[in-house]
Amino acid sequence: MENAIIRVLVFTVGGWMLATCLTPFYTTLAYKYKWWKRERKVDLLGREMPVIASIKAKKQIERRFPTMAGVIGVAAVAILTLLFNWTRSQTYLATLGLLMGGTLGMLDDIINIWSAGRGTAGLDARAKLFFTIAIGVFLGWWFYSRMGWSSVFVPFLGDFNIGLFIIPLFAFAVTSIANSVNITDGRDGLSGGLLAIAFASFGIIALIGGRFGIAVFCGTMVGVLLSYLWFNVTPARFMMGDVGSFAYGTALAVVAMMTDAFLLVPFVGFIFVLESGSVILQNASKLIRKKKLFLASPLHWHLEASGWPEAKIVMRMWVLAAVMATFGILLYVAGR
Repeated sequence: MENAIIRVLVFTVGGWMLATCLTPFYTTLAYKYKWWKRERKVDLLGREMPVIASIKAKKQIERRFPTMAGVIGVAAVAILTLLFNWTRSQTYLATLGLLMGGTLGMLDDIINIWSAGRGTAGLDARAKLFFTIAIGVFLGWWFYSRMGWSSVFVPFLGDFNIGLFIIPLFAFAVTSIANSVNITDGRDGLSGGLLAIAFASFGIIALIGGRFGIAVFCGTMVGVLLSYLWFNVTPARFMMGDVGSFAYGTALAVVAMMTDAFLLVPFVGFIFVLESGSVILQNASKLIRKKKLFLASPLHWHLEASGWPEAKIVMRMWVLAAVMATFGILLYVAGR
């Protein structure tokens, strides 16, 4: 265990250092070729978003900064894992999920950046959802057929074998978590900090469960996310884009499944669940009640529209996430 902890810490520092060294190459290209993100003007129901649009417009007037910075972290984690932490039983699927989610996100970012004047701000939402589900099904099939996983751990009750149903559960994990991370990525430092907390928590859970390869993978993720936060806290120098949110979200889902702790995601990823839940409730209210439940959704936009400063929203969500993640870890330990 002691050696495993040291290895995790080494890879955390290594991830931070490699990502930080790669950052100047990205920023040179991103600012030279103006990889600015084109904002979507309508919600999932095709309706205008005046509150969010006004907040974003004000921020763009103050400064413009590029998207797609998540490619730095994807590259750094993939390099370190492939060279020094490659195990078919533990890190193969997590790395594959990272790369597949990143590829989908990069496609969306490229369409967004290079489609100026063509009436689109990225992949169609239905197409993105379809491909996310497809990735989840493929990863779930690999998890079941190639790795032999077919059970789910329920705290205090033990393992339950659900057989082939592990595949749709895996697909649900990937789709829900990847999209939740994408939804949350809206304020400087918000998603980066929340992801670092979530990966650190699952890393601790992996150490407790004896899955040291996954723990090292999580440590590497924490390192690259700390490097990202160095440049992304207010005022942000760049944003991770869909390449980051979908890559990190997919990897987080895989880690949650492989640590046998998916049912703890509502605690470890509390803010992600809260943010995506606010979007679901907002759209349901618009459809059923014909009026909004929040001033804007997801929740961080509602808070900012209510007058909360951006930094206060981010910091308080970080604190709440850390408290709930700690509770999740305790629940995992007690539940075993």
